[in-house]
Amino acid sequence: MNWGGLITIFLSGTIKFMVAPISGPIFKLGFLETYLATCAGAVFSATISYFGAEYFIYRAANKKKKAIELAIANNIPFKGKRKFNKPNRFVVKIKRKLGIIGLSFWAPFFLSIPIGSIVVAKFYGKRKITFPLIIIGIFLNALITTSIVYTINYYA
Repeated sequence: MNWGGLITIFLSGTIKFMVAPISGPIFKLGFLETYLATCAGAVFSATISYFGAEYFIYRAANKKKKAIELAIANNIPFKGKRKFNKPNRFVVKIKRKLGIIGLSFWAPFFLSIPIGSIVVAKFYGKRKITFPLIIIGIFLNALITTSIVYTINYYA
């Protein structure tokens, strides 16, 4: 068993889950090893990010509040960040079209596990079904991407 390869896939699954299975055939790991290492890393990261999202959201709100107060104290007009950039539009479009299931399945996949989990927690964090949907999405997306990687590798 290639522990270095498993750890590498686990760690890449914690950050950029979409590309984690690509290194499985490179490390000469089997389909199941790659799939499980990718899922384990993604679930680990999603758990920390989802349940820590409240802290991150609170921290961001306090930072913005302090910046506004500082601007007011110094008589400087406050210029906030652009609210509608491409990633924000993408998230809102998915939220409106696909709802809680689409956002829970696709935001962690396309954005990254930590950012996607925080986005889902921000919009649907009060619902108990949200975190299980993220986990189901991780397992399904890992199965699809790992299958594609090993199919391409088999025929190449």
